[in-house]
Amino acid sequence: MVSAFRARSLTQRAFLCLIGAALVVLVVLEGLNAPYLPAAAATVVSGVLCLAALVAPERLLAQQIALATAASGALSVVETQLPHRPENTPGMVELCAALLLITRAVRRYPASKAVAYAAGPAIAAALLPLRIAERQDHQLLISLIAVVAVPFMVVLGVCLRLYDTLRAREREAMRRAQRVEHARELHDFVAHHVTAIVAQTKAARFTAAAGHSQSPENLDRMLAEIERAGSQAMGAMRAMVSTLRDTATPATTHPTGDLSMLRDLTQEFSVLGPPADLTLDPGLTERRLPPETTTTVHRVVQESLTNVRKHATGADRVGVRVTVQPGSRGRLEVSVTDDGRGGTPAARGKADGSGYGLVGLAERVEAIGGQLTAGPQSGRGWRVLAVLPLGAASTSSS
Repeated sequence: MVSAFRARSLTQRAFLCLIGAALVVLVVLEGLNAPYLPAAAATVVSGVLCLAALVAPERLLAQQIALATAASGALSVVETQLPHRPENTPGMVELCAALLLITRAVRRYPASKAVAYAAGPAIAAALLPLRIAERQDHQLLISLIAVVAVPFMVVLGVCLRLYDTLRAREREAMRRAQRVEHARELHDFVAHHVTAIVAQTKAARFTAAAGHSQSPENLDRMLAEIERAGSQAMGAMRAMVSTLRDTATPATTHPTGDLSMLRDLTQEFSVLGPPADLTLDPGLTERRLPPETTTTVHRVVQESLTNVRKHATGADRVGVRVTVQPGSRGRLEVSVTDDGRGGTPAARGKADGSGYGLVGLAERVEAIGGQLTAGPQSGRGWRVLAVLPLGAASTSSS
């Protein structure tokens, strides 16, 4: 409760303090209604204790409930023995506070403890009408509190408890989704560049192990490519970290609203791997695609090229096609094929679901209503095919 109070704005805190002060004043005025000064003081103390229990921190809630209800119940029993009692009110603020304590106990504690902690305020609330002067409606008031008010506060506490449980589940689901998204981003951006570094380093080590001497020009070129891939990996990491640190700033690693970055991606791949030919439907370059579609297309091509570099042994050509699906103007096809060996699910990150790359890719594609398939081609090679919805934004001019 204290942390929640401090988290509020200054205006809200001032307003809550004003309400608390007004309630204390009402408790004092109700106490002055008692015919004896000791009874008036005891009424004020009992009412303040009930109000304090409402805002007590979680670690002190049980003790505060016990103290407040004990004081309230004892005062009600004592006042039944007095010759003169209040004529107007037994302490309505205290009564409301006792009923709200029932709700808070049911909301905060498990069922076994909630029964024990809610029983005290319920009994104290039922005894409060005994403080006023003898009237015929004593029994009616006690019955209304016990039969109507107390069950209502219990039901309210159960509803609030269920609401808290649903909110906790929603927060956990959001955190889980964020962790999955961050894992995808790290894999998509960093793994692509690190794979290039590993491939180039392996090539240099293989050449050295075979006893072939490298010319200074070739060695400088290979080191330059490793340096460039490392710099890109660092840039992707910085962009990811900046996104995590400031969620209000969009990630700089997200592609723009067109598919122009695919050409840079295939050209970068061709430097360290087999030539990658890009076939891009001219009609798509004239359209402004939805950001989620463009991002997913980029991820499909990037992950597929990374897998080619990792697993497609002896590949001579890689084909990347991004076209509108034949016979369906509302869907987009992204196809990446190669003619290398190693075209088995185990070698390609296990397309059946046990490889992180294709699993994350399939989740990303399905999240926007698409479908991803991956498998060996007839004869030799591997193919990744994603069918994505173009979306309403695809019809607008760029």
